[in-house]
Amino acid sequence: MSFFKRLKESVSRTKESVTQKFKSGLEKTSASLVGAMDSVFSRSKIDEDLYEELEDILIGADVGVNTTMEIVDRLRAEVKERKLKNPEELKPLLSEILVEILKDGGSGMNLNPDGLTVILIVGVNGVGKTTTIGKLAHHYREEGKKVLLAAGDTFRAGAIEQLEIWGDRVGVDVVRHQAGSDPAAVIFDGIQAARARGVDILLCDTAGRLQNKVNLMEELKKVHRVIGREVPDAPHETLLVLDATTGQNAMQQAKIFDEATNLSGIVLTKMDGTAKGGIALAIRRELKVPVKWIGLGEKTDDLQPFDAEQFVHALFVEDIEKESKEE
Repeated sequence: MSFFKRLKESVSRTKESVTQKFKSGLEKTSASLVGAMDSVFSRSKIDEDLYEELEDILIGADVGVNTTMEIVDRLRAEVKERKLKNPEELKPLLSEILVEILKDGGSGMNLNPDGLTVILIVGVNGVGKTTTIGKLAHHYREEGKKVLLAAGDTFRAGAIEQLEIWGDRVGVDVVRHQAGSDPAAVIFDGIQAARARGVDILLCDTAGRLQNKVNLMEELKKVHRVIGREVPDAPHETLLVLDATTGQNAMQQAKIFDEATNLSGIVLTKMDGTAKGGIALAIRRELKVPVKWIGLGEKTDDLQPFDAEQFVHALFVEDIEKESKEE
């Protein structure tokens, strides 16, 4: 059975609505990335020019130089080992490599099975952090979990009110202090309230300023200390929210936040608004941090758990469907 056929069968086992969300949300990236590859794979032979053109396409899709070099090197090695001659045969091989990179290390959430799960959300202003928290709250409420929000971004004007709007929208309470308060104190109160109310998941917002990296790091370290002191092994997840449309700037943000706190995962928002979704590969490979959630639209349920096979299937969907018809 071909890789494309196996990929389609694997994806078909998930809900059709989820598959459709990935397809529509990654439409721009698919058209740009895979569309450009058509000229590469329609060449008459596999040669150095083919590899160089493929490198240019991957780098242009924000896959990143280092990750692109690794992908192409692995492609060369497989072509040599399998003695492939037809460029068209590289499509499923490339898809297979992309899935392996994205699945490396897993992408599932680490939820505390014995009580309260504390999830710390970090990221600069404007990336969709507050919206992400609201959508995560909705997701876990739909799973039947009791959720509470802690408004730890006391720095940005309007941040607390925005979180409260989301709390009202999805039916979740918000623990808050006045603007300018100590974020660690807000998170502490959030933990106490979560325990008192029998909450399953506490989602903690944080300030996203980068103007003073030292202040950011010290603030996040303090929040970490408070959480770790109050709840063993917490935070169970520290998720960085990144705007996929910013491309390589997202990589720089990720590096700064990874220095400040031990990131466990990435939330990539606004994937439906970019043709450079290759940033997901760059982040996974170069930062060694898995993408755990992906924003595929503006609706509340358009934030989806990241699935490597769904992601690659959505990119190569036309090729997969074409091959299935031929078989």
